[in-house]
Amino acid sequence: MMKHYLLILAFFFLIMQGNSQSIANNFKEPLKDVLIKIENRFGVQLNYSDKLVGPLEVEYAQWRFQSELEPTLYSVLAPLDMVFSKNEDGSYQINNFRYYVRSVNEGEKHLARLLSFSKTKDQWEQRKDNLKECIYSALKIGPLIIDTPVKSISTDIVKMDGYNVQQVAIESYPGIYLFGSLYKPEKLAKKNPAVLMAQGHSLVQRYAESSQKLSAVLAKMGAIVFSYDMFALGESTVPVGFENHRSEFAQSIQTINSIRALDFVCSIDQVDTTRIGMTGPSGGGTQTFLLTALDDRIKVSAPVVMVSSWFYGGCACESGMPIHACGDWGTNNAEIAAMAAPRPMLVVSDGGDWTANVPEIELPYLSKIYGLYNAENNLENVHLPNENHDNGPSKRQAVYRFFAKHLNLILENITVKDGTIDESFVKLQSREDMLVFSKEGIQVPQNAFKDVKEIEGIFIK
Repeated sequence: MMKHYLLILAFFFLIMQGNSQSIANNFKEPLKDVLIKIENRFGVQLNYSDKLVGPLEVEYAQWRFQSELEPTLYSVLAPLDMVFSKNEDGSYQINNFRYYVRSVNEGEKHLARLLSFSKTKDQWEQRKDNLKECIYSALKIGPLIIDTPVKSISTDIVKMDGYNVQQVAIESYPGIYLFGSLYKPEKLAKKNPAVLMAQGHSLVQRYAESSQKLSAVLAKMGAIVFSYDMFALGESTVPVGFENHRSEFAQSIQTINSIRALDFVCSIDQVDTTRIGMTGPSGGGTQTFLLTALDDRIKVSAPVVMVSSWFYGGCACESGMPIHACGDWGTNNAEIAAMAAPRPMLVVSDGGDWTANVPEIELPYLSKIYGLYNAENNLENVHLPNENHDNGPSKRQAVYRFFAKHLNLILENITVKDGTIDESFVKLQSREDMLVFSKEGIQVPQNAFKDVKEIEGIFIK
């Protein structure tokens, strides 16, 4: 009996040994257990989700502990392709590595490094030229840019209060169609300023209330406005499905679309090509500062809630191509936005997203670049610390006033006696009323790309 008892004990001992740390399993420990030990050893709070750490294990766990906290975190997390960042309260946030996100502190350090390369105007001009060339190359769009008139399909004009609107599809590249709404002042001058309005990631795109109001108000102020959808969102899901929006080359296609939208606007007889502005929120902000960096025809820009040194946009349509690897030590969205200098630029930021630190981090950097041209007065920032990521009324009002100042628009057309801006005259259209190809008698052209593989074939030669 005693012999059997000893055999049972030995059996359980072997099982326990199989589940314990040993050289046979590289001294593994569950990641969650290791993180708890780090918290206890260094007296720090680590923030993470149970789903994130899940079943992950750390090899040679005890040997990864260093004498200081951050080297220990790096030693533990880096092999698992995870990263950490310090919060203002002293705690640490743990996430999977995301190539489009840095810590706020790292973003600030990166800007300081980039600024050291551009201490003079000549140094900055050289870096800007190199960045522009590299961005075109990274996007693979150089050979695709077409120097021919833009083909367009449009619906009937609808008359509104102080402005008119019609729906337009332009062929930005053979087989690729861009959809937008063209707003014009009711009374056109011989030559009028124009504004490109790029959309963010809202599923309703240019049909959104904020987009319709901004476009209509600017039109009543005297601008010709072209508000256009993101690639594979809005009406462009008709020929090309929604799944293509996050395809590898979405960022390249959107840049081509923006260039051709600008070509389209410049081709309108009543447009003054010396007075062209561009704006857009979120992903539309990315398109705004990117096109402004690449094309000097944009004379005034207002990127909304997107200029950040540490966040590049989590969608392939914003960071799917390696433009941020351009230049010595790489670049970031703040430096790309700085390529607008010395042209007037309004940066709109808020306290609820990755633009929360603009007044302390990105704005001083931008001011120094504008200072190289003695053009600090052309740079403005409207920061709304109590607001979140959107294109709400206060953000739109900042854009109205900035464009009125720099594009010579008539602010009085949309202000009431107490000086406040009135958007109530805007008549919102339904999505159905803003379609092009779904209108009776207007069909999707036969050459329209319908599959992402066809589109990718443009870039892969």
